Amino acid sequence: MDRTRRNFLQGAALLSAGVLATRRPAEAQGNPGNERMPLPQGMKMDHGKMSMPRDSAHRLPSDRSNFLPVVTPDVSDLPFEMDNGVKVFHLVAEPVKQELIPGKTVNLWGYNGSAPGPTIQANQGDRVRILVDNHLPEPTSMHWHGFDIPFDMDGAPGLSQDPIRPGGRFVYEFTLQQEGTYFYHSHMAMQEMMGMIGAFIMHPREPYDPPVDKDFAVVLQEYAILPNNATPNSMNMEFNWLTLNGKSGPACTPLIVRLGDRVRLRFINLGMDHHPMHLHGHQFVITGTEGGRQPKATWGPNNTVLVGVAQARMVEFVANNPGNWMIHCHLPHHMMNQMSSTAGPLTRRSGMVAGAGMEQGMGMMRGGNATSEENGPSLGRGMGVGATLEQATSNSALSKQEAQQQTGLSQEMPGMQMQMQVDKADVSPDANSVPGFPQDAFMEGPVMAMDEMFDKPETFGLRPGWSGFMQGMMTLVRVLPPDQYEHILELRKQRDNKNPDDMPGMHHHAGGGVAGSGTGDSQ
Repeated sequence: MDRTRRNFLQGAALLSAGVLATRRPAEAQGNPGNERMPLPQGMKMDHGKMSMPRDSAHRLPSDRSNFLPVVTPDVSDLPFEMDNGVKVFHLVAEPVKQELIPGKTVNLWGYNGSAPGPTIQANQGDRVRILVDNHLPEPTSMHWHGFDIPFDMDGAPGLSQDPIRPGGRFVYEFTLQQEGTYFYHSHMAMQEMMGMIGAFIMHPREPYDPPVDKDFAVVLQEYAILPNNATPNSMNMEFNWLTLNGKSGPACTPLIVRLGDRVRLRFINLGMDHHPMHLHGHQFVITGTEGGRQPKATWGPNNTVLVGVAQARMVEFVANNPGNWMIHCHLPHHMMNQMSSTAGPLTRRSGMVAGAGMEQGMGMMRGGNATSEENGPSLGRGMGVGATLEQATSNSALSKQEAQQQTGLSQEMPGMQMQMQVDKADVSPDANSVPGFPQDAFMEGPVMAMDEMFDKPETFGLRPGWSGFMQGMMTLVRVLPPDQYEHILELRKQRDNKNPDDMPGMHHHAGGGVAGSGTGDSQ
């Protein structure tokens, strides 16, 4: 057989195999391929599944491009298996217990044990198969937000598919045609408000120009959760727990970068509110949206980007200004935790009043307006004659005598403390006489500081009391000199090796500098 004929037959055989693989039904469940592939630097293999450590900064070689893995702080990556050239991912929609901050664990719905769900990363041009199992008590579906894919893979229940029944499975399979920051989410409206979203990163065939040294994804979510309750009210239009990657400040893990790094932040928002995300200490350019990368001609300096509902925004900046810089939603009510009404009766009475429901007590009004006298905190119906809710109170300045009478603090009762613990806060002696007091005195500051509760490598070296001013949609971008940056990486390595007792300096705080020296022992 001559060389030409042999080459032709070999090519025909390969072409036939490719056609058969392409024509496989999306629902087919083949066994993962047994082919052995070289693992990229930093990649781990566990029972046939490949995953990248969240803190890895290695570029992953592939057959088409080199890309820097995106890090989603406090959220894991979704591993995949290879099946004849197809990347196979497995998502499980299920109820989850999510810890927003230490001591506040709530009932959410998410994927694979977390809300938001794990981040999916793949290359432009990849063929992917995603198995979605429904472990919820009701039907669900999965929408691939912004994807250019066949109609029958869109995930719109009643149109492109039947809903996935409880205990059921739907297999989605398509080729990734795009590049950029996308996301997946349930297409059941109230399920979205229970936490059902996750980031989906499509890395480009050709690396972006200029390349970045750090790449982070940040998912913005919000919940309405009443005090002493663990389940959100998904129908509510006002929210008191605001999260970044499933955590509220100060529990959000800071973003650690080396001085001089070029940094990309990918913001993803799926909720009821828009979020103006503001970065301290730097100017950035907006380089992309949920539709992909934008031309450089559109880039211009910014320090705040509005991330609308169902949108994604990519921003990039050079971390050339050392410091521990806040990044946060700039809506004032989104910079607080467990926010409730602190005006009127709350600041003018001793204890909680009776005569109204819990929602009214939080300021979630059933009637009237936000400044109505009756819209202060309450414990419910009163006992005996009348309700304390209806007792006359003032929302204006109080004299010292009025403050003693209405708060229960008097000279005859020196051991009695005011409801708002004024003696423990940094306020003036006559604070109650000032119209508008209090605003932030009891919501942030020294009375709210719990630094040791949030000890982790990424918070090493922050000045004492830092946690008292970090709430809601707030985290830090820590721009560190090389020695301090390397020290935190070493602390991370020790943590990941499960040697928490061998982490010198974890309880050491600097006296106001960028970070600790990195050489101090535990104190």
